[in-house]
Amino acid sequence: MPLIVPLTALALAAVGFALGWWPLAAWSAHSITGERMPRRATLRIAAAATTAATFGVLGLRFGLDWVLPALLAFAACATVLSIVDLVEKRLPNAVVFPALGAVAVLLVPATWATGSWMSLVWALVGSAAMFAVYFVLALISPSSMGMGDVKLALVIGMLAGWFGLTAWLVALLAAFVIGGVLAIIALILKRVTMRGSIPFGPSMLAGALVAVLLVGPVG
Repeated sequence: MPLIVPLTALALAAVGFALGWWPLAAWSAHSITGERMPRRATLRIAAAATTAATFGVLGLRFGLDWVLPALLAFAACATVLSIVDLVEKRLPNAVVFPALGAVAVLLVPATWATGSWMSLVWALVGSAAMFAVYFVLALISPSSMGMGDVKLALVIGMLAGWFGLTAWLVALLAAFVIGGVLAIIALILKRVTMRGSIPFGPSMLAGALVAVLLVGPVG
């Protein structure tokens, strides 16, 4: 592995920590509308640690690849969405749709650099298909799948779809595997009852990151 790759990962982890500590933590706090606001220090540490970890791993995996900006934008928004969903079981439109727009725009130069314009087509198809899957699931079981999850599927389907069908399928399946594991842990720790539910947004976001890390090209 070239030395520039781990150096890039370390630099991105530092940038992620700084972004999480202030703007992303502030965005999370602003997006939480209820009374269950975490302490400011807790919120900042959670946002900074999460963003630093995801930025560092993405930098180590992809290096200075053209798709990295889209992945970092997704990771930054994922931090905010995960925090808000864990606190309020809600995925605000004011975060989901900017994430969708940022990923869509940043995938264009990545597509231009690779010369594979079909990747952009698959991103759009993947976005629509993931939305359709989650919409059907929400109709079948509205108590376990909310419309926030359905809208978030647009972002995840677009990002995973850009990497191809395999990444799209991994993103879809990994979300449910991660969600199932977290549900079992929550039951064991008595954080939730058999009739209760846990926020699914973080599992969807983690599944998408797993997909691109496993299937994406090495930078």
